Amino acid sequence: MSDLSRSFGKHTVDEVEREQRIRRVFEAVAARYDLMNDLMSLGIHRLWKRRLVRLAAPAAGQVIVDLGGGTGDVAALMAAPDRQVTVCDPSQPMMAVGQARGHAHVHWLLGTAEALPLPSASVDTVTIAFGIRNVTRIDDALTEVLRVLKPGGRFLCLEFSRPCAPVRPFYNLFSFAVIPRLGAWIAQAPEAYHYLVESIRRFPDQDAFKALIEQAGFVEVQYRNLSFGIACIHVGQRPR
Repeated sequence: MSDLSRSFGKHTVDEVEREQRIRRVFEAVAARYDLMNDLMSLGIHRLWKRRLVRLAAPAAGQVIVDLGGGTGDVAALMAAPDRQVTVCDPSQPMMAVGQARGHAHVHWLLGTAEALPLPSASVDTVTIAFGIRNVTRIDDALTEVLRVLKPGGRFLCLEFSRPCAPVRPFYNLFSFAVIPRLGAWIAQAPEAYHYLVESIRRFPDQDAFKALIEQAGFVEVQYRNLSFGIACIHVGQRPR
């Protein structure tokens, strides 16, 4: 994972600098982040997130944390008065956008994935949607997720992945030629979207990320490809 933990776009940086630059990326795009996601995915990211929520199966009495939950769109889909749903994110500007939307029954917590401000064995379900590749030390983040989950608790990760071969050339062309231009036009932050595209390219493929989750101590790890592998949901469980 050193390639990812010390990279920012096409540049090699140390871990501290990477973390600071990523914070600045999300400060720059916070107000238009959800709109950009709609444009970049043609709205399909909303269907992927609904699939994630269905697999998470939020239920009464549960404690659920949406890690890197940003503006709270996934948390809002899981929230209800009979459960505790919390967005935990390191970007206050991103959460401020979500808080302004008044999502009902959603709590907000400032924190990083590598040092979750939560007690051990206190959470039933941890979800993360398009956030794990922005974590600097993914191994540490997975260890922290395992720590805060109750025995038998589940981790669900939705992330961009490696598309199947017939789709890959078209996807790469769209990613590297179109997305940064959209970032410049809509979000007025082309550098941010160059980083986001490059971070997708450097992220481990489906099987490699499954192996990382298993190495962290999760069991019954499986994944489901979405849209020909453009995105993927990994699911793992803390041993009982």
